[in-house]
Amino acid sequence: MNRSKDGAPLRSITAGADFLHLAIDEAPGGGKSDWLARQIRLALEDGRLPVGSRLPATRVLAGELGVSRGVVTEAYQRLIEDGHLAGRGRNGTIVVGAPAAMPTATRPATRTVPPTPRSVFAAAPGADIFDTMRTARARIDLSPGLPDLAAFPRAAWLRTERQVLDHLAASDLGYGDPRGTPALRLAIANWIARNRGIRADPDEVLIVAGTAQTLTLLGRVLRDDGISAIAVEDPGSLGARQHLHNCRLDTPPVAVDAEGIRVDQLRATGEAAVLLTPAHQFPTGVVLRGSRRSELTRWARECDGLIIEDDYDAEHRYDRTPVPALRSVLADNVFYAGSASKLLAPALRIGWVLAPPKYRDALVDAKRFADLGNAALPQLVLARFMESGAMERQLRHLRRHHRHRRDAMIRAISTHLPSAIVHGAAAGLHLTITFDAEFADTELAAMALARDVKVHPLSWHSQRRHRPGLVLGYAASTPTDIGEGVATLGEVLRGSGAGPGA
Repeated sequence: MNRSKDGAPLRSITAGADFLHLAIDEAPGGGKSDWLARQIRLALEDGRLPVGSRLPATRVLAGELGVSRGVVTEAYQRLIEDGHLAGRGRNGTIVVGAPAAMPTATRPATRTVPPTPRSVFAAAPGADIFDTMRTARARIDLSPGLPDLAAFPRAAWLRTERQVLDHLAASDLGYGDPRGTPALRLAIANWIARNRGIRADPDEVLIVAGTAQTLTLLGRVLRDDGISAIAVEDPGSLGARQHLHNCRLDTPPVAVDAEGIRVDQLRATGEAAVLLTPAHQFPTGVVLRGSRRSELTRWARECDGLIIEDDYDAEHRYDRTPVPALRSVLADNVFYAGSASKLLAPALRIGWVLAPPKYRDALVDAKRFADLGNAALPQLVLARFMESGAMERQLRHLRRHHRHRRDAMIRAISTHLPSAIVHGAAAGLHLTITFDAEFADTELAAMALARDVKVHPLSWHSQRRHRPGLVLGYAASTPTDIGEGVATLGEVLRGSGAGPGA
């Protein structure tokens, strides 16, 4: 049986709901409807659910919380009777009014091709190496970072695009606000309030061309502010480091363990800024635990530290409850970065970033001088797609789809790589496996690519020496290809004599 990092067997646990970060285990026994109605009422009071918001269907929310549909129906009905919600038939349940705000003293605190030569794999991962790796072709590609592109909702997107064009004013075809269209900024503000616990005004949202551009813009802005280095997780994304290096920023490594980034080591670097993936650390899959979140919060407040929060696939979770974004409690210290790449497709090139107040104007200026703003038409389509509920439906579909493929990969690893330790199975679009052995994972990846299976060696994403391992994406491959690819890895490993056998 494959093991998690702490040695426990991999298993599923009851998940909570992304909607308002509801966790049913917080509800008292026998009072689930009361508890749910109270949580929704609080969200109405503090603005996370503004007038016009659409609530999840009772069947959907009940399924996510693991309760009977009657529990959700009763909670909704109470709020309908209070005049806060209204049932609109096929259009769902809508917020029509918010309760009077509580006095400040009593209000609860808000959570604010030909195979790549082996030498390429073994070489130090400079930009040319990474580009070669990224563009190399293989019949079975288990690279991390891609959702199932075949699952892109073409029909729903096309319908939405036609609706946008039918109502598009001529003035909407001109040069727009470099921050992004107001419609998309509003949709993003609503999305992150519902799904990531972040309260933000649409004016705080800047639309960018994906997280890659976020890092480039932030690199320029922070260098202008006298910052010459950004600490990074180790292991951590090679691609992210390369974007920062391109901005002439150093990236001192800080170790990651089973609880997340080592904040004591972060303090020891003396750096003023750090890049994190706290909801699902890349590549280990670790979630930043509560005690570490508290340590990180203290560091940020005591040192006036800056955090770049890359929330790259936080919505893709399967066997754990959601965790709120750091931005929800550290708005003055956190640059929050998200994108549609893992939710829909990287081809859209749409992302968003929220900056601390001190840097907001400088970041908008950097975006304006970079490209005058993202293309408006895709923004308007995405805004309507999100506000119509289509994004939630797509996310639910992807979760089922990706979970099935994740399970197929875990079964294949158990069969063909039984000595591997599996990390990060509870969420995301990839698994990381490590081995209690000494061999070059770059050699293993090179030999696999020679047999038409492409993977990432873990050492590519590490600045310091770590146990050998592989980072394996499962979302973009069929279960059949996953099984065949992992079987090939097992054959290569056993035949090479480089590492443990079966």
